[in-house]
Amino acid sequence: MRAALLDGSTARDAALHSVHRVIVSELTGIACDVDEFILRDMTIAYCTGCFECWVRTPGICKATDAGHDVARAVIRSDLAVFLTPITFGGYSSELKKGLDHLIGLISPFFMKANGETHHKPRYSTYPRLIGVGVLPGPDSESEQIFTTLVGRNALNLHAPAHAAGVIRSGDSREAVGEAIRSLLAAAGVDH
Repeated sequence: MRAALLDGSTARDAALHSVHRVIVSELTGIACDVDEFILRDMTIAYCTGCFECWVRTPGICKATDAGHDVARAVIRSDLAVFLTPITFGGYSSELKKGLDHLIGLISPFFMKANGETHHKPRYSTYPRLIGVGVLPGPDSESEQIFTTLVGRNALNLHAPAHAAGVIRSGDSREAVGEAIRSLLAAAGVDH
């Protein structure tokens, strides 16, 4: 099994650095090869909304940077893990910048799914998706927004299964490990 871990932490997010290590430990513990992307350390252009990745160079962003590596790793993986500090219920700017490069993984054409209009898949298979958000303390509104956002992204990225969870920055390593194992189980990843 192969996983792509997209780490949207900033240099100031010490709690996320330890969560990152726990995620890698849990994944390697189930014989998973992990492609780690610490997005803050990578050169990735902001999406310009030109849609060339849809029509001119299908599946490939016109910006020649590390965004290509991220998109390639995600579509070739069995599991994509998004790790981020939760910012107003959403992703960090680092993670969002990386995720914008995934738009080329779906088709510019539309289909109906459960009464909603969505983009058709470009590829025959897509990875399962897990979103791991980190908050300094309880914030039910941000947690709800985050889990909804991960679910909607999973739907748009044609993930066969997904799970989202929130970890507190002060949680113990054991609590974080248990949360990650629960998310893996919820997304249907075998232990």
